[in-house]
Amino acid sequence: MSSHSCTPPPSPTLSAPPPLPGDPHERGGTPSRVILLTGPSGSGKTSLAARSGLPVLRLDDFYKEGTDPTLPQLPDGGGADWDAPLSWDAGAAVAAIAALCRTGRTDVPVYDIAASARVGASGLDLGGAPLFIAEGVFAADVIAECRAAGLLADALCLRGRPTTTFRRRLARDLREGRKSTPYLIRRGLRLLRNERSIVARHTALGAHACAKPEALARISAARTADGAGAAVRS
Repeated sequence: MSSHSCTPPPSPTLSAPPPLPGDPHERGGTPSRVILLTGPSGSGKTSLAARSGLPVLRLDDFYKEGTDPTLPQLPDGGGADWDAPLSWDAGAAVAAIAALCRTGRTDVPVYDIAASARVGASGLDLGGAPLFIAEGVFAADVIAECRAAGLLADALCLRGRPTTTFRRRLARDLREGRKSTPYLIRRGLRLLRNERSIVARHTALGAHACAKPEALARISAARTADGAGAAVRS
């Protein structure tokens, strides 16, 4: 998950603004494609996406709000299950990906994890880039839709040592005060036990499981291929 803090504005309307004059996305077709980057919480998706140098869409900003009646619940009565795919708005995420591919820009929600609420909206502009990364713990859940729509360049799942992921995730979540300490410890231990099955689920949905060096190499290869393709189309 990714955390943000700001003063809640009036309920924003999320939409994709029209292309600017001369924008390469006006030429038709699908001039941009997406690399979906998934993996267990704490696996390093955000830092790897930043290292890629590509524009990044944060899919964790599409979590449902804590008041949403459709939120799945933990079986032990411990509250909402934020690690279940149904805690996330896949439809809105796909719509944002499609808008970026089609127009090169869109508005996205700003989500405060500690408050379990959307607190605003921000604009994302690809700046004419033919490729961007959409990263989040549920990215694998939209692989099929993105592939069917011709939007997908690659789908990757970061895989590492579960104990390392556990320590990194817990330190981050405690530092950022994402939830109460007891909740974070219980969640961390549960995810540690389930990490291998989480990776297996992502790969079953079509993501390629790999460590950071291979993921960066595949992103670089996709970037080269899409850059060459854009030059041919222009």
